[in-house]
Amino acid sequence: MKITKQDILKALETISAPGEGQNMVESGAVTNVVTFADEVIVDVTIKNPTLQARKKTEVEIMKVIHEKVHQKAQVKVNLKVDGPATPAKNEIKGKAIPGIQNIVAVASGKGGVGKSTVTANLAVTLAKMGFKVGILDADIYGPSVPIMFDVEMERPLAVTIDGKSKMKPVENYGVKVLSIGFFTKPDQAVVWRGPMAAKALNQMIFDAHWGELDFMLIDLPPGTGDIHLSIMQSLPITGAVVVSTPQNVALADAKKGVAMFQQESINVPVLGIIENMAYFIPEELPDNKYFIFGKEGAKNLAEDLKVPFLGEIPLVQSIREAGDVGRPAALQTATPLEKAFEKLTQNVVEEVVRRNDDLPPTEAIKITTMAGCSAVKK
Repeated sequence: MKITKQDILKALETISAPGEGQNMVESGAVTNVVTFADEVIVDVTIKNPTLQARKKTEVEIMKVIHEKVHQKAQVKVNLKVDGPATPAKNEIKGKAIPGIQNIVAVASGKGGVGKSTVTANLAVTLAKMGFKVGILDADIYGPSVPIMFDVEMERPLAVTIDGKSKMKPVENYGVKVLSIGFFTKPDQAVVWRGPMAAKALNQMIFDAHWGELDFMLIDLPPGTGDIHLSIMQSLPITGAVVVSTPQNVALADAKKGVAMFQQESINVPVLGIIENMAYFIPEELPDNKYFIFGKEGAKNLAEDLKVPFLGEIPLVQSIREAGDVGRPAALQTATPLEKAFEKLTQNVVEEVVRRNDDLPPTEAIKITTMAGCSAVKK
């Protein structure tokens, strides 16, 4: 059987590169195809830099050619990456955690916009891309990350590191997790003043053995308050992501969240804004979009504030269901949600790379008390 270039291209039109919506031919990922007898050489360029994405691309190309063109074809894939490599090490100043390269705070001005859901799905997508990831659930008064990772009944174990006893984070889906939820009963309310909450956070940050991480995601409480200052005092944050729905009430609070990080005395780079619950898609009408909370509000806010717009996530019932059963929706394969979270995560990675290339290292802020008020200094 003679193999033609047209046969190969037709087969490759049925698959897409990881994180890209169009098929490999339409997206331009396939740059050249050479055939000779039963030999096939495919030149491919993808944007996802991880080893997992490269191997997946190579395997899928071979598989589709063997299935649709010639079962015994000798296929060689020449793969090139045209995208950011693993984010450069952010040589952070201050009380950094050894082995953790990038610390990204996920915030929201308002509660109920899906910040923790976005954090969980961002984390598992980073892990799927091949990065080493951890989540610090800093939402002291409403910790939900253990439920979303199906580990609410787990407890961190003690390990001895360099002669010191450390907490070992609980791990699931390739993500390490620490949360105050591991140390309280499900029906127990956390009624703590600021100093007690700050002490608990510091223990989870510095008395834990996180190991080597490319990313630590910090799920902050809603609003702008004492916990936020405590985190930024304890750690040099690489950058912050702000989550909002499109509605005006949420956008007003998201604007305050961005302003908090951009204060001259805090100066944490804002990596961008994410629009959650951007539109509703009924299961029985998958081609219909209903803009229940408004249209492109967070996107417009990002443009007004001159910060990157990282992407939008639809309001889909399966996201809620996945969070409730402890298996983030981004783990579902070959779904529109998986692609949406892959695109969002890729944008976050690119912004982290850009931030580390263009901006100086971050420093933890210093907080002093003056005349009964908190003054924030560098």
